[in-house]
Amino acid sequence: MFLRDLPEVAGLDSRRSMIRIPPETDVPLTDRVRLLIDTADFRRLARISQLGLVSLVYPAALHTRFEHSLGVYRLALLYLKQLSHDERFAAAVRPEQAEVFIAAALLHDLGHWPFCHPIEDLQLPSVPSHELFANSFLLEGEIADVLRHDWNLNPRDVVALLSEKPRDDAGKILAGLISGPIDIDKMDYLYRDSLHAGVPYGRHFDQQRLLGSLCLNEAGNGLAITDKAKTAAELMVFARYVMFSEVYWHHGVRAATAMFQRAFYLLHGALDLDALFRTTEQEMTAELLHAGSGGPAGELLQGLFGSTRMLYKRLAQYSYFEQRELYQRLARRPYPWLAACAEQFAAMVSSALGRVVAPHEILFDAPPVAREVEFKVDVFFPKQGVYRPLGEVSPVIHTLATQQFDDYVKRVRLFAHPRIVQDLRQLGNLPEVLGRAIEKMG
Repeated sequence: MFLRDLPEVAGLDSRRSMIRIPPETDVPLTDRVRLLIDTADFRRLARISQLGLVSLVYPAALHTRFEHSLGVYRLALLYLKQLSHDERFAAAVRPEQAEVFIAAALLHDLGHWPFCHPIEDLQLPSVPSHELFANSFLLEGEIADVLRHDWNLNPRDVVALLSEKPRDDAGKILAGLISGPIDIDKMDYLYRDSLHAGVPYGRHFDQQRLLGSLCLNEAGNGLAITDKAKTAAELMVFARYVMFSEVYWHHGVRAATAMFQRAFYLLHGALDLDALFRTTEQEMTAELLHAGSGGPAGELLQGLFGSTRMLYKRLAQYSYFEQRELYQRLARRPYPWLAACAEQFAAMVSSALGRVVAPHEILFDAPPVAREVEFKVDVFFPKQGVYRPLGEVSPVIHTLATQQFDDYVKRVRLFAHPRIVQDLRQLGNLPEVLGRAIEKMG
């Protein structure tokens, strides 16, 4: 069997059975795909929003991980269809390996729980990675049964592709298609998040040009693009940069994130996290509100999920280019340290104001310990028969991807409860007080 003859890939052209997702996109369904998406664990993704707290700032950003998963699955089929014309790819990847890749693409978000990334960024010992959490859905239960009986696949092969380091060339190629510089996940979420948020930034790159340029790198163990798609790749990197700057790290979104993280940090020790992470977004929100009722966490959560939205206000902001010393002293600190430093700062401004500022009324938000993956991909120049790193031939990539992406788009921000923010702004010596708070932390 040729790769393009796989039933899902062939369904792109036959169009016998389709499901439609925005924007006017038809996703081919086969019987075995339908069996997977109709399982209870996959349907749960229809009740988990893709962007979580972003909708508090961009109210239409309510699309789900279910929709995104279908978009990623469709792109997986398009990647296979294009790469099937590459002789080296067709020789390296067997049809049964491509089937594992198709299933993995569809199921890649299965381990995400509601508000997954803000919680993971806390790096709490009791919180698993979403990749490992997915294993409980993939290795046993209804989805595992469908993979075995209807796909004739070993669920462990799907797990290996999603969360383990690949050992052979085929595994390296396919893993790179799921998580790499020009991967199916990024290709979908940039466009889809931009579409639903109502902003243009993530849609201004040429998907068709990138798809048509896909090839293997010189070593034959990863993805590359031809020189015709250099500009499209640059635009994709710029789209990612602007989406982080204007959407994912918008100051209002980060205020909501800081509020949620502090509330979860206060409550997590008393929660059954395994059970909580298997719930839908509405169920998790209700459980957190109940657990935090009457306390500081409850006040924070009411501001996010209560009848009236109440986001904390930006008190100060520091970046790699604005007050770099303070930025570097707060960025990428472990969350417990950051929370303790915010409490120290709250105690100091309480003395300065002559009134009590509660510890949870001051929140520090800073780039997390883990950095974004750098954008590294080779460009093939057919006329010369040579491969060159994209970062070497593109000033855009060198600036926005091979240098530290995080330092450009992620800032340190101090947020305060709206009822105290004006008084705090009038103090006038916030950087000095903040510096003393950091020094007291040792």
